Amino acid sequence: MSGAAVEVVLADAEAARDFGRALAGVLRAGDLVLLTGPLGAGKTTLTQGLGEGLGVRGQVASPTFIIARVHPPLGDGPPLVHVDAYRLESLDDLEALDLDASLEESVTVVEWGEGLAEVLAEDRLEITIERPQGEVADPEAADLGPRHVTVRAVGERWAGVELPH
Repeated sequence: MSGAAVEVVLADAEAARDFGRALAGVLRAGDLVLLTGPLGAGKTTLTQGLGEGLGVRGQVASPTFIIARVHPPLGDGPPLVHVDAYRLESLDDLEALDLDASLEESVTVVEWGEGLAEVLAEDRLEITIERPQGEVADPEAADLGPRHVTVRAVGERWAGVELPH
């Protein structure tokens, strides 16, 4: 079962973080979020908002070189597991991360997970971020600018859940 897609336009980096904070309000332990978009689209920026909304410890930064980072909760909420699947080449590489051990008790966000990480959970949010200017060489230096975001809820978990828009 797939719910209807929600589409939003985010004007800048702060809007992306605000959307992430709002989205965190509907997330719970065991949820999987897949983020898709070109380099510099704002995947990590949105995840920073998720981390703030979930109330986790540590600065949320791109886990490109460490592949996965766990942010423990500051309170009673779930930890955030932030994964960058860009360098993963196969399902074996993904399984080697042993994410199954933390899926049930964490909110897991996988950047670059499309076509690979869907096998982690039947129920998930698939978020696509498009930037009108395309990919950028240095995402840290790039002005975030407006982004078109599509959030697609997949699975029974999301039946009746109103996604932020």
